[in-house]
Amino acid sequence: MILKQAIDIYELLDDPKIDGEKVVDFFTKNGVKDINSTRISGDKGYTDFVKIKIPGINGKSQGGYAPTLGVVGRLGGIGARPDVIGMVSDGDGAVAALTAAYKLGIMSDKGDKLNGDVIISTHICPNAPTLEHNPAPFMNSPVNMYTMNENEVESKMDAILSIDTTKGNKIVNHKGVAISPTVKEGYILKLSYDLLEILEKTSGEKGVTFPIAMQDITPYGNGISHINSILQPSTATSSPVVGVAITTESLVAGCDTGASHIEDISLAAGFAIEVAKAFGKNNCSFYDEDEFKKLNEIYGSMTKFQK
Repeated sequence: MILKQAIDIYELLDDPKIDGEKVVDFFTKNGVKDINSTRISGDKGYTDFVKIKIPGINGKSQGGYAPTLGVVGRLGGIGARPDVIGMVSDGDGAVAALTAAYKLGIMSDKGDKLNGDVIISTHICPNAPTLEHNPAPFMNSPVNMYTMNENEVESKMDAILSIDTTKGNKIVNHKGVAISPTVKEGYILKLSYDLLEILEKTSGEKGVTFPIAMQDITPYGNGISHINSILQPSTATSSPVVGVAITTESLVAGCDTGASHIEDISLAAGFAIEVAKAFGKNNCSFYDEDEFKKLNEIYGSMTKFQK
């Protein structure tokens, strides 16, 4: 149960004066040693990229062999001030990713260390701009998607869970968490049953998935519509990426306030933690390596969709 940690992180971020350094200070006081914040400015303001590493017993940071899981909290901003006051729905991805980091840090400090490293990254922007979008407005960001990927996606991540609020659509009508098929090097691969089983275990419900199209895995800025930015990390890595969507039955705009549901944020964070446990021990596969190799042999590379 990580509801308490989710509430603590939500309260930390729901502050017009929050920034990366305050997040670093919070985590440092709670025993997390490997954390940093980098401020980057753009045409529409600035945001603070926060990166946390939770070392595993046999993690690569310790000279070990265990694979590293990346957890990316995807969003435009946690707030849209001065247009709206308070935490926006779009910030759920950041809250969930940092909640997972917070709980993993507590576990590690107590002696419950995972086998592999976990790298968690997101960004903190309480004053982000908004963007018109149909059927519901998006949150925009002070920096472009290339800059986000450059600061949130690491080559050391052997697989990535990308957590993002995915409520402003008519594609998935479920309140809770849904996962996407695996995306790797321009291919939309079949769903990972290992991940689906972990989701069912952590939610106590039948696993929910959401469909994606080729448009969704192409880079932002190409003039093509996307469900949202949930799979943008897949454009910047050769590692497999799975979207973890925090969803609702009703259509909710990313810039809406009062629309975050702490139990769903907690579920997304808990799912990420359970995946990290299994992935570090090679007990969870994001994709079938032999089948991926065969796809490339028959149909060739699809990396053009990453460009």
